[in-house]
Amino acid sequence: MSAPHPTGLPYTPSVRAGDWVVVSGQVGLVDGALVDGIEAQTEQTIANLAAQLASHGLTLQDVVKTTCFLADLEQFAAFNGVYGAAFAEPRPARSAFQVARLPFDALVEIEAWALAPVAR
Repeated sequence: MSAPHPTGLPYTPSVRAGDWVVVSGQVGLVDGALVDGIEAQTEQTIANLAAQLASHGLTLQDVVKTTCFLADLEQFAAFNGVYGAAFAEPRPARSAFQVARLPFDALVEIEAWALAPVAR
């Protein structure tokens, strides 16, 4: 899977800064359309995150911190089940928040920091 590109928005989806790769918030878009449901959106969001990491030669195992935004914390358990299955131990540090609204009316958005040591 190739890393998704911003849909007309003025930002960089991921950027390397020294030993770090910072991935902008990803949502569950495929070809510009959201997949249906919290679990499917969480899976696709993580797949999009993984694609951004792969564009820098990294994997989900390199992620050390995520920030997760949910449209409804009542869906936290369903989100957490998918999230927990995607990230192996030791899982990244994480913050999770309910927000009023996400881009494209998504149910979940995840941003991440990954450690990518520069070869010395």
